Amino acid sequence: MAPRPHWLFGDQLGPHFLDPGRGGPDTRAPVVMIEARSVLRRRRFHRAKAHLVLSAMRHRAAELGDRVTYVRAETYAEGLEQALGHPVSRRPGAQERHAGPARERGAGGRLTVCHPTSRRALDFVAALEGVEILPAKGFLMSQDDFAEWAGRGPGRRPRLEGFYRWVRERHDLLMDGGEPVGGRWNLDHDNREPPPRGQETLDVRGPWRPSEDAIDEEVRHDLDRWERDGDVSFVGRDGPRRFPVTRREALSALRRFVRHRLPDFGRYEDAMLAADPVMSHSLLSAPLNLGLLDPAECVEHAVRAYRAGDAPLNSVEGFVRQIAGWREYVWHLYWHFGEGYRHRNALHHTTPLPEWFLELDADAVTANCLSTVLAQVRDTGWTHHIPRLMVLGSRALQDGWDPAALTDWFHRCFVDGYDWVMLPNVVGMSQYADGGLMTTKPYTSGGAYIHRMSDLCGPCAYRPTHRTGDHACPYTAGYWAFLHRHRERLAANHRTARAVKGLDRLTDLPELLDTTARRGDTPP
Repeated sequence: MAPRPHWLFGDQLGPHFLDPGRGGPDTRAPVVMIEARSVLRRRRFHRAKAHLVLSAMRHRAAELGDRVTYVRAETYAEGLEQALGHPVSRRPGAQERHAGPARERGAGGRLTVCHPTSRRALDFVAALEGVEILPAKGFLMSQDDFAEWAGRGPGRRPRLEGFYRWVRERHDLLMDGGEPVGGRWNLDHDNREPPPRGQETLDVRGPWRPSEDAIDEEVRHDLDRWERDGDVSFVGRDGPRRFPVTRREALSALRRFVRHRLPDFGRYEDAMLAADPVMSHSLLSAPLNLGLLDPAECVEHAVRAYRAGDAPLNSVEGFVRQIAGWREYVWHLYWHFGEGYRHRNALHHTTPLPEWFLELDADAVTANCLSTVLAQVRDTGWTHHIPRLMVLGSRALQDGWDPAALTDWFHRCFVDGYDWVMLPNVVGMSQYADGGLMTTKPYTSGGAYIHRMSDLCGPCAYRPTHRTGDHACPYTAGYWAFLHRHRERLAANHRTARAVKGLDRLTDLPELLDTTARRGDTPP
């Protein structure tokens, strides 16, 4: 009997998605890939992101050769019909939404697919007749394992620190027997150094960079034509491509990071430099989220570097924490919290995102930190985690922007942004819209933090110590205005109560609040 075709989504592009030894399809199974134009019409994506995903899909199809049927269609349903030669019917009584986490469905059907990474895609495939959903790939822990861990103890909240320790123990990552290497689980304290003063860039080898090819040229031509014809619309700038689109490129990027950049990663992990947006970061989130790399191999490369004496423990632990801790944690919380999490808005923030932010209009912004970071997003579709949290997210939190709209913005505008990535990161971590399900406090600060951790404040028209007046820093003023707006809630939180008490010492609070209110949605 001929093996059933296997459908690869555009973020399932690595060899592990076709490995029968890891729960994948038969080695003889034909592969179906669908480039659905409706995905690009549904959201106004960053142009560089659209280029990256399409380039990666077309490169993978070229690698698979005659094994793949690559279809360009308006929708996934139409693409499946073209690829299989017959319509794929819906299950009787199938629900459009809330299909739930990974469970095999339709065993013995006409098509297999690995568990998709979004609820919308899972709902779609789960509603199709004759489709078997294989287990999720690209993560260290199964959803069943996470559910077992999260369910331990009544009323347990699944906090990162406990989860991270559990993953390290289960996978024997940086462990000496039953204890963490070095005696500490968390080396964050060693990884919070400000950037070296007087340096515009870190003294490290640059990140891996690709060379574009004929497939990139074809993708750019198609995107130009679709945009010119009015079929789709993008934000941001496209090119040259900065991230891997093939397995070979992704492995080259991983090896270069571990060999040349990992040793300096930890100490400056949270620092920012205007002329060096990448610092020592790996830039591996994009190929990881395309499925070109497996998280296990990334952390194993880093741990081997530590064991060989080629990278210090604080850098390796910080990198392992990002992938085996945070990335894994976010993936599981996406499914654990359920679809209702998308609509959480504990702080009742409803202000629409301003036009200058939606359009990535960095030139309209006076505040140097925000202008610089917004320009980085406009030009590359990427910044590292501190600009995302403490510049972009903090601006939104202080000004009370709608968290659902902000989640959509991050999803669209970042090359590594997917629904599962951005929903917990924005609703939970960045905007505290879940009221503390994910984190114990809101993450925002005045300009003093940005000044300490970057070189962005020096040339700015505003001063981080000024709360009012012509030179008042919008982050400093916004921080106090945020505390005032949510004073009652934050006073009851032991991690923010002391900051709230500081409001009583501000003799200029009325002027500060008036200035903040008058600014409205104009660029700060």
